[in-house]
Amino acid sequence: MSLAGLLADPAEVRAHLIAAAASGEPITYSELLAALGHSFSRPRMRALCKVLAVVDEKAAALGEPELAVLVVRQSDGLPGQGWWVDDAAMIHGYEGLWEGPQAAKFIRRLQRQAFEYWATRHCEER
Repeated sequence: MSLAGLLADPAEVRAHLIAAAASGEPITYSELLAALGHSFSRPRMRALCKVLAVVDEKAAALGEPELAVLVVRQSDGLPGQGWWVDDAAMIHGYEGLWEGPQAAKFIRRLQRQAFEYWATRHCEER
């Protein structure tokens, strides 16, 4: 995948997501965009999703848990449609709805994997 034209440097986004994972908290699209110097808009959110895909490709190559699952909507604490349709859920065998208690339980499990992994490794990444 070409990195030209991406909204943000994947390494910078990765650093923000690792910090979120190490703190044990997800981050909203708005919060992440603000940390990158952007105000929230739907086009920027969609552009951010392209960067998140690059971040998760690197995580997979390194044998790390995914990080994009930490980026959530403020309204319900779940990833947006882009995460769900990008085969992320299917990779984990999830075939349920993208909203509601079942989706929340599934997302919390994936987030917990990232939280536990990065709680002990965050200092090494600096």
